[in-house]
Amino acid sequence: MASNILEMKNITKLFPGVKALDNVNLQVKEGEIHAVVGENGAGKSTLMNVLSGVYPHGSFTGDIIYKGEQCKFEHIHDSETKGIVIIHQELALVPLLTIGENMFLGNEQGSTFNINWDDTFSKANKYLKLVGLKEDSRIFIKELGVGKQQLVEIAKALTKDVKLLILDEPTASLNEQDSKNLLNLLLQFKKEGMTSIIISHKLNEIAYVADSVTVIRDGSTITTMTKEEGFDENKIIAAMVGRDLSNRFPPRTPKIGKTIFEVKNWTVSHPTYSDMLVCDDVSFKVNRGEIVGISGLMGAGRTELAMSIFGHTYGTFKGGHSYINGEEVVMNTPKQAIEHKLSYVTEDRKGNGLVLDNTIRENTTLSQLTRISKGITIDPDLEIKFAKKYIEEMHTKCSSEEQKVSTLSGGNQQKVLLGKCLFTEPDILFLDEPTRGIDVGAKYEIYTLMNEMVEKEKAVVMISSELPELLGMCDRIYVMNEGKFVGELSKEEATQERIMSMIVKNDAEV
Repeated sequence: MASNILEMKNITKLFPGVKALDNVNLQVKEGEIHAVVGENGAGKSTLMNVLSGVYPHGSFTGDIIYKGEQCKFEHIHDSETKGIVIIHQELALVPLLTIGENMFLGNEQGSTFNINWDDTFSKANKYLKLVGLKEDSRIFIKELGVGKQQLVEIAKALTKDVKLLILDEPTASLNEQDSKNLLNLLLQFKKEGMTSIIISHKLNEIAYVADSVTVIRDGSTITTMTKEEGFDENKIIAAMVGRDLSNRFPPRTPKIGKTIFEVKNWTVSHPTYSDMLVCDDVSFKVNRGEIVGISGLMGAGRTELAMSIFGHTYGTFKGGHSYINGEEVVMNTPKQAIEHKLSYVTEDRKGNGLVLDNTIRENTTLSQLTRISKGITIDPDLEIKFAKKYIEEMHTKCSSEEQKVSTLSGGNQQKVLLGKCLFTEPDILFLDEPTRGIDVGAKYEIYTLMNEMVEKEKAVVMISSELPELLGMCDRIYVMNEGKFVGELSKEEATQERIMSMIVKNDAEV
């Protein structure tokens, strides 16, 4: 029987007004893949930040015992020296540096004043091959897709002689195939004796790779399950949320009305390469009381379509028309789109959606300050009232509306972003990967909000890389590939196989 490589005993971590961790215990066996799961704000990432030295010894109570030795990490470098390496959900790569430069950043090859570039790139290429990347380490990070950037992060970890690899939501931004490749890589590392801790909300992935699962709820350890004892998605969910969640998608009886929004011949080119069309003569419609899905692989043009419709915030508009309630409308700016009761929830909540250094209150009302203003003066009482309203409706875990968004978990940041968009009172809501990186309980809450919108005869357009989500929530699904809509399926017609076959067939014809 394998011995424990790691024990975390009675870990307690306090933030102002919040006990993030309350006597958490974690035991990880050597050579296993150990999953840590829980709802957003449960304390998973905080626990891993304690382990890796992001939160130094003395800022928490409890003990970290690694390979039989009590550790008191003051900096992340201290844990890396021991072979503990964490890969955060938000990739820490510099786009305008090469792959090789990124992999050895802070660990440069050669002397202090004379970097050995030949050594840097040859070593980098060796580690890239280990993770299955064929790219040369001399190319810039910005030339890689998100899936390959994630593999670069893992290759970077390997350069540090990693013994315990921690991955925080490693597949949150990946498509299905890239996710499978990454999980298979972890299984390969396991065969070679590496230990991994993975945080993920994708329970099917946990079931695929994990040997053990520890569930954390409200900052406390609830249970640890092993593959030998048996665990499945329903058992994990019950432990996570404290109740059975027999139906992943809230029930709804569709009451679909007349067309509320329509786009005809929408054409948009890439912002840099004007001859490259990211949306090529796209036409579609959305009816009142309807949830419409847009499916497609990463890079198909789904986000580009939504952003270009929402005030031309992506690319160069080449042509096309948009109609609301049968009348043509012009939405050249986000302000005009919001005035026409159309809003967009971006997939990039940290980059484009929220001002992280501002409070929940400030973020909630930012997109339509006229609702809380008297002339040019903001009414602070009204602003607080609306912020509290959406905190309550979204079940956002926070100390108050004055908490900075940067201190919230990813799922609670997503709830603030949704509240910000709903504050504009849209009739047409575009949701771009609205449940990325959030737990099943929070997903259910977002699905419920979507149902509530369409029950009020409004309309929702949902972009998602998770096909079960689209199949569970949407009345119709458009399939997009290479900037074009290549198919349309009703709820009754739609299956994962039919959607993928439309994409594959279109690829074969190109």
